[in-house]
Amino acid sequence: MSFTPSDKIEIAHQLSDIGVYVIEAGFPASSADEFSTVKAIAAEGLNSIVCGLARSVQSDVDRCIDAGVDMVHVFIPTSEVQRVHTIRKSHEEVVAITGDIVRYARDHADKVLFSAMDATRTGIPELIEVYTAAVEAGATAINVPDTVGVATPTSMKEMIRALRPKIPVTIDVHCHNDFGMATANTISAVEAGADQVQVTVNGIGERAGNADLACTTMVIESIFGYDTGITTERLVETSRMISRFSGIMVPPTYPVTGEFAFSHESGIHSQGVIENASTFEPGIMTPEMVGHRRRLKLGKHVGRHAVREMLSQVHIQPDDTQMDEIISRIKHISSKGKKVTEHDLYEIAETVTGTSAGGKYIELVDIAIMTGNHMIPTATVRARVNGVEEVCARTGNGAVDAAIRALIGTVPKPATLKEFNISAISEGSDAIGHVTLVVEDEKGRLFDAAASGDDVVLASTEAMINALNMVYRNGRNNH
Repeated sequence: MSFTPSDKIEIAHQLSDIGVYVIEAGFPASSADEFSTVKAIAAEGLNSIVCGLARSVQSDVDRCIDAGVDMVHVFIPTSEVQRVHTIRKSHEEVVAITGDIVRYARDHADKVLFSAMDATRTGIPELIEVYTAAVEAGATAINVPDTVGVATPTSMKEMIRALRPKIPVTIDVHCHNDFGMATANTISAVEAGADQVQVTVNGIGERAGNADLACTTMVIESIFGYDTGITTERLVETSRMISRFSGIMVPPTYPVTGEFAFSHESGIHSQGVIENASTFEPGIMTPEMVGHRRRLKLGKHVGRHAVREMLSQVHIQPDDTQMDEIISRIKHISSKGKKVTEHDLYEIAETVTGTSAGGKYIELVDIAIMTGNHMIPTATVRARVNGVEEVCARTGNGAVDAAIRALIGTVPKPATLKEFNISAISEGSDAIGHVTLVVEDEKGRLFDAAASGDDVVLASTEAMINALNMVYRNGRNNH
């Protein structure tokens, strides 16, 4: 994947703002565009140390220096398989090159990080020789990369414990996730005495990726009790930014930042967290700590405690018989593979109880959309909002974006579209599209809604109206 220069600068500011200590901005020698982007990031005046990557050749180091980075990160392969097949050098030659390149880099930079690439497949005696050469030449930190993800928590701990007494500078680790152990290996390294860890947002990286920023941070903060300097309340926000820029969505069940990380569907789970959140959550890590929200989910395992809690928020109070029918209908819908939203719950409850949660706050009167390959998509919405007709026009990146922006513009209180998904539930060019979305209100509460239709713009509009009506219901009933 690749990010645009403007994306990279925005990401760098985000990482700096949340407290990341060092940002590796790129590999300046790899291309003219990469050089200019790294140089631009280095000139942004960030609170973080900006680092540039370099092979163990002077020209690479020169490009880092010319880019104005605070730290130069030089690397060289040290395992036999990489020495023989990538650089064709002996161990003795690698040690000599390491001393020369680190010395050259340190002559031009105050901070130099040295990496022994493929360290976890290099013998410890050989590693100590290479790292000692780097430190004696002026390296201010050394990095231990698990380049192909073959370490285990036990072997990583043993390696760091062997290196720690021999290395008088910062020890850093860089773990890959080929076997799904990157975060575990990173944590083991910390337990063994590593001072610094390299992570990526959402674990994105070569092949299966790297240790994840959010997971690693929260283990160190919540389980170990150490202050990482990270503003953890912005972890979810940061994760979603990277998902938006990369086009790679975080799986719903992803730890810490995934949609379901603090969601509860099972009856006994929902009952427990309603009484005390620590029953089925870690307790030492709450959703608020990472910028998340606790949510009760509707599905085939839903229990009456969760349903009653959700309905009480809009003052619908079914009796026991009605509750059984509501739960039965939810489970029937869910068993067919359809996601059940809060809007579905309210509609079912109103039908079963014969009551209303308060009518429609917003009703669509008319919508007109203009779009084309040589014009900016524009939507004009006429809606009845709390009995008063409102008109709003907005532009957007496409017809759906323009329509949703216009709808939000008709309501007086802020609402933010947090998630949007569309899937086809039939085949052909006239397929029925099913739209699901999540809206956040001014208090940070999340509401999901859905709608289907053969016109995806109108289906998106209907789903948004359903969500805004839920925002109104809950807002009105909590004043």
